[in-house]
Amino acid sequence: MPVRLLPVTDHASRVLLEGIVDYAGLFPPATVTMPEAVRNFAHYRAGGAGWMLGRFVCSASALSTFSQMADPLLPRDAGAIPWRLTVTSSGDISADLASIAAFNERHRVCFEECGAFVDAYEVRVNSASELTAIDAAIPRQLVTYLEVPFASAHELLPRVADVGRRAKMRTGGVSAEAFPSAQSVASFLQTCIEHEIVAKATAGLHHVLSGAYRLTYEADAPSGSMFGYLNMFLAAAILVQESDSVRAIQMLDESDPSTLSIDEFQITWQGPSGTTILDRALLRRVREQVLVSFGSCSFTEPVDEIRAPGWI
Repeated sequence: MPVRLLPVTDHASRVLLEGIVDYAGLFPPATVTMPEAVRNFAHYRAGGAGWMLGRFVCSASALSTFSQMADPLLPRDAGAIPWRLTVTSSGDISADLASIAAFNERHRVCFEECGAFVDAYEVRVNSASELTAIDAAIPRQLVTYLEVPFASAHELLPRVADVGRRAKMRTGGVSAEAFPSAQSVASFLQTCIEHEIVAKATAGLHHVLSGAYRLTYEADAPSGSMFGYLNMFLAAAILVQESDSVRAIQMLDESDPSTLSIDEFQITWQGPSGTTILDRALLRRVREQVLVSFGSCSFTEPVDEIRAPGWI
């Protein structure tokens, strides 16, 4: 079974990408079955790119099914790395918390770090009053991401900071209308940075660079503009380093891999406004304090697409 090891390298790509993908195969557009999602997660953990894998994303209502399907595959050895899960809300927070507590108790096999455990929770908020009520209902020890709509981000993100929770932004979907503008994403990230909010992103981010892609996996699916996950994290880094929303927006729209180079020490971007250098210390800060992960219904696409240019 896998055990905790020191990082084998502090290459810039490793610093940026370690544990970056929260696998959400149960959700659209992939929408695989629970048995397939569980098998996939186990396979990805054991593969050569397993270091890029973060949490398994599961709805609260599907936790019991996950337990049944995953039990034979979960680590049992002392010192083994457990499967970490993030649970999405069913709309009934009390029931969700009870399910999470029961799940964590069931999978505490020998030591706290064995088996599997839920250590993150995601719930949508639409108003300041709803945010206050949700915050009061959730124990402080459960890492909680409050999904804030872009339309009310300016109002709600400072409240997220006030209550000491994390933020979540939905960056796409299965229709063109589900994708926000680059300006909205940059503004969301800038507000998080200004208020010292840790955030994650989800939806429409399974490609490495922005561009026009099929919106679902159907053969006749329409295409639309989608953000690349690399663009998202590098835009956050630019905002931390320069507070330059213009350059961050340009990065969010970047689709040409020849403008980017990654070596051991830094990521360099030859953008429309000149050269930008993002070093390892900055990338580490972004991953720890600004944008910690992204949810994706695919793990193979994010890995294959960043491997193709030789960036990992």
